[in-house]
Amino acid sequence: MYSTGKEAEKAILVGVALQSKGVGYDRMSEYLEELSFLAETAGAQTVRIFTQNLDKPVHATFIGKGKLEEIKAYTQDNEVDMLIFDDELSPTQLRNIEAMFPGIKILDRTNLILDIFASRARTAHAKTQVELAQYQYLLPRLAGMWTHLERQKGGIGLRGPGETEIETDRRIIRDKITRLKEELSKIDKQKVIQRKNRGKLVRVALVGYTNVGKSTLMNLLSKSDVFAENKLFATLDTTVRKIAIRNVPFLLADTVGFIRKLPHHLIESFKSTLDEVREADVILHVIDISHPQFEDQMKVVNETLSELLKEPKPTILVFNKIDAFQYIKKEDDDLTPVKRENYSLEDLKQMWMSKQGNETVYISAAEKKNIEELKEKLYNLVKEIHSARFPYNDFLYQDYGENETEE
Repeated sequence: MYSTGKEAEKAILVGVALQSKGVGYDRMSEYLEELSFLAETAGAQTVRIFTQNLDKPVHATFIGKGKLEEIKAYTQDNEVDMLIFDDELSPTQLRNIEAMFPGIKILDRTNLILDIFASRARTAHAKTQVELAQYQYLLPRLAGMWTHLERQKGGIGLRGPGETEIETDRRIIRDKITRLKEELSKIDKQKVIQRKNRGKLVRVALVGYTNVGKSTLMNLLSKSDVFAENKLFATLDTTVRKIAIRNVPFLLADTVGFIRKLPHHLIESFKSTLDEVREADVILHVIDISHPQFEDQMKVVNETLSELLKEPKPTILVFNKIDAFQYIKKEDDDLTPVKRENYSLEDLKQMWMSKQGNETVYISAAEKKNIEELKEKLYNLVKEIHSARFPYNDFLYQDYGENETEE
């Protein structure tokens, strides 16, 4: 949690098991656990979680009126600063819920992620990307805030000023969006030139769900000091290091982590960051094998990669955090069905994840376990690509320094 010198804001989390989207209670609970981690990363303390089963969201308020009344009763008896919904709220839903909870901030998952991104952005590039996403998120909700004035047929002091104010605010935000897109376009062109200037060096991209240990692994492989922390989205800016394994040089890029329900505006805003993945020759897909839902996290990353890449790239599945892996061994007389938590690490190594057609390695970046095995697999892939690009080994005579930085 960020150290701001202030007491953490108290938050209520709200989750819905939407049957129409195939989200049952167990999956909703997983989502809420992640939402709690997001809230903690943003600096909030979760004091209560409310859940509801629905076939589909309620059009006006997302959740049912009875559940809203239950939450309101809790806020009246307890100190609460905000409600955080695990799904994106429409402008109408946001306005109606805000009307029921005066003085309490209403956030949805997208707004929360945008807030974390804003606090994590360090470079001008990342700040511009986040600011653009924020304004794109705000624009339709700004319109929703003012629809009650637009609908007025008349009325002293309402019609003119209301319409003027919303149009003025819309124009200001649209102008800012246009300016930010122009700035990003210039930065993107600079990034393209930077990537072209790298020549034919093999490019390796670290990808994975947020908080799986990509930056820690980056530091280990490149002997550098990329910021790493046990928080979601610890790093937003793509960091590129020029390193070498046994005199074979390549570029290693650490990219922003993926997450479930990643806001569309963020994907669009971080297009240039994701270009590092598109232009990579080799993918290092890092997975936190100690996480109870690591298989779902793998699926999220794979789905995002399939959208980004026209065709699959050579990939090494790096199962990280084996030092934190735990399992519950079933007793011989336990006749209940075997669950994922009953499998040992050795069991998992023999299962489907080791037979996907990709290289696999099991490591602990924090404790530097099996790193040499990873380097060997990476070396073999990089060397093969290098040999095709530099058939006479002239790359060995070029001046490639280790740990050269581009951020």
